[in-house]
Amino acid sequence: MAAIASRYARAFADVVFERKLNAAKSVADLNSLTSLVQSSSDLRKTWDNPSISAPQKHAVLDSIIVRLGASKEVRNFLAVVIDHRRSNDLAAIVRQVEQEINDRLGFAEAEITSARSLGDAEKKNLEQQVQRMTGKSLRARYAQDATLLGGAVVRVGSTIYDGSIQGQLKRLREQIAAG
Repeated sequence: MAAIASRYARAFADVVFERKLNAAKSVADLNSLTSLVQSSSDLRKTWDNPSISAPQKHAVLDSIIVRLGASKEVRNFLAVVIDHRRSNDLAAIVRQVEQEINDRLGFAEAEITSARSLGDAEKKNLEQQVQRMTGKSLRARYAQDATLLGGAVVRVGSTIYDGSIQGQLKRLREQIAAG
């Protein structure tokens, strides 16, 4: 599945950059459509049903695109996904599109989990540290987890930077057990 999502993502990212589309809006439109598809079993059934003709499926898509105000490129991309019966894979494809576009723009997505809510200055400082480590501009999402006791855990892609007290205690426990 990852190879398929990657193929679709590269193709759409090529269109976004060749036509100089607003990448953020294109991704936001795709995320909106993904949410709609995930929340509507009727829509999924319509797009997955082989007895419904492609023009009928496209008509449903067109009405949604008009309401969202999405570009014709987003519409065409979704039509290809629907025509190839990949609407069940839409969420994975859109995640891969977002990753592909971020990679091309030099951005990294970071999930930052801290024990408490961070202030603006703390967020800025933490983001700067992560940017220095990754060498990329950062788009950060924040969450709280009181079980961390203190500090923060930063996930960038598959890399985890654990600066939490819980993580430090775990490493200390492993050192004591090994020594």
